[in-house]
Amino acid sequence: MRVAIVSDTHGFLDPRIADQIAECDLAVHAGDIGGADVLLAMSPRGQLVAVKGNNDSPERWSRQEVHMLETLPEEARLDLPGGQLVVVHGDDAGGVDVRHANLRERYPDARAIVYGHSHRLVVDDSAEPWVLNPGAAGRTRTYGGPSCLVLEADEDGWQVEALRLEPRKYRAI
Repeated sequence: MRVAIVSDTHGFLDPRIADQIAECDLAVHAGDIGGADVLLAMSPRGQLVAVKGNNDSPERWSRQEVHMLETLPEEARLDLPGGQLVVVHGDDAGGVDVRHANLRERYPDARAIVYGHSHRLVVDDSAEPWVLNPGAAGRTRTYGGPSCLVLEADEDGWQVEALRLEPRKYRAI
């Protein structure tokens, strides 16, 4: 199973990342989505799973989109081939020095934990569960360009590929 993992789009999904998502069986968004347009632009071959971020509030989404926002959970647990993937935004996981330890303690039975919030691309596979942050898949604080992760999950093992794209300047049409 091929899983696209994104976060922190803040209302804009880089179209090159949308192309990556289209090649995957499942897409995961770890919060700070910024609006329904982002979720509609994510078109995996299969399921889309998204959680709320600290910036995903009714005040920041349009009135027409609030019904969709209200359906989003704070946490998702996905049973994938070879283990469970937990998805949270991570804004309540503590500072950078303790965040991974806190997440591992909170979700010890997961194979991997996905979080967003920091906009920093991280693949921490130094211990189990792995702690993964896809960085920012939009244009806000991308720290070197929009990014995402692609997880290949099967019963025999998991592999994670980090994708960092060149930054682009987008202009209104």
